[in-house]
Amino acid sequence: MKDHQRLLGSALACACLLALAGCVSSSTSRVTVQESVKFSKGKELDDLVKAYDAQALTRSEYEELRQVIMKRPN
Repeated sequence: MKDHQRLLGSALACACLLALAGCVSSSTSRVTVQESVKFSKGKELDDLVKAYDAQALTRSEYEELRQVIMKRPN
């Protein structure tokens, strides 16, 4: 019975270590982010107006974000 418990404990410890190993990040890993979805200025402005109408933004926040959108290239 003692050997069985020791084996079970060892197996559990190994499983935990393997699970934790997946959580560790490596500084040598490379991640590439590619833009896959583009929104038009019109769509962004429509969404901005909806947010302002829902009072999710103040007038100054609305104007600041509108200027950012308008300065972007097409």
